[in-house]
Amino acid sequence: MATNTGFDEETTRTAALWWTQLRDPEPSPDLLERWGAWMAADPSNAQTFAQLNALGELAADASPSQRQQLIDEFAPRATKRPYRPLAAAAAVVGVALLGGWWMLRGGPDHAPLPQQYASAVAEDRAIQLPDGTAIELGAASSLTTRYAQHRRDIDLRAGEAFFTVTHDRERPFVVTAGPLHIEDLGTAFNVRRTGQRVSVTVTEGRVRLSPANGAGDDTNLPSGRLDLVAGQRAEYDPVSGALSVSTIALEHAATWRRHRLEFVDEPLSTVLADVNRYSRQPVQLADPRLGELRFTGTVNTTNIGRWVDALPHVFPVQVSAFADHVVLSGTGKP
Repeated sequence: MATNTGFDEETTRTAALWWTQLRDPEPSPDLLERWGAWMAADPSNAQTFAQLNALGELAADASPSQRQQLIDEFAPRATKRPYRPLAAAAAVVGVALLGGWWMLRGGPDHAPLPQQYASAVAEDRAIQLPDGTAIELGAASSLTTRYAQHRRDIDLRAGEAFFTVTHDRERPFVVTAGPLHIEDLGTAFNVRRTGQRVSVTVTEGRVRLSPANGAGDDTNLPSGRLDLVAGQRAEYDPVSGALSVSTIALEHAATWRRHRLEFVDEPLSTVLADVNRYSRQPVQLADPRLGELRFTGTVNTTNIGRWVDALPHVFPVQVSAFADHVVLSGTGKP
């Protein structure tokens, strides 16, 4: 698939519509799933959305007069001059802000305005939050932040992120990843989410795991919670419903930040989902049953093609490469 490096009219209009729909403090799972699919479909989608999100943050922080000035600056250009995608999108954002969504950002009687962050395929992203917390977002990943007066909530929708948290006892920092809540207790930690499969690795301090809303006791957490310390990893398997804890050398934690994806006895379907976040030539399975094969090993994200070519030496599969994707099919041999 060719990469679109510009911001065309259709992409920008769609990004603006997504931006306005996602202002709801409690967006529906269906909406978030469709937004995530659109973000992952083309790198330019995530890039355009990021620009509009930055514009929204700028407008939300402005005074009423500054906000009106911003709208006056962009809206006439979108209607009186030759069409410019970002200007027209800015007008859409401006209308949303004038409509009252900007009020969600502040004041004790209003919910916080959620902020969406996403990265493109094969491109990591650094994020600095208002409290000084740093997030390293892995490729083709997305998360939502909601900063309120007494709580900081992060929802990792898909992919992987490394958090270096500015600790505040009076304002808990909680990451939700599928069925798990991960609460910071003075910490640096990594979270990977592939569907409902979740891996949490602590590199500094401590985190506390608990079931997310609606997860019940499916996570098998003792007493409803579990503390992890530096050098520990917890992995939740949605198929078995088991949460396993293991020790890990710190140099093997969050190795994706050094262009290496490491897997230990994980389904091939999960491995490919993570590898595809770094590949512009995604790998597909001709037979879903191949996804049940278990893989242990390391994938260098700077040379995914070499790893794919070696798979027939590990599994009973054959590789068929096409212009924009790769297909793994079974050989019929055990």
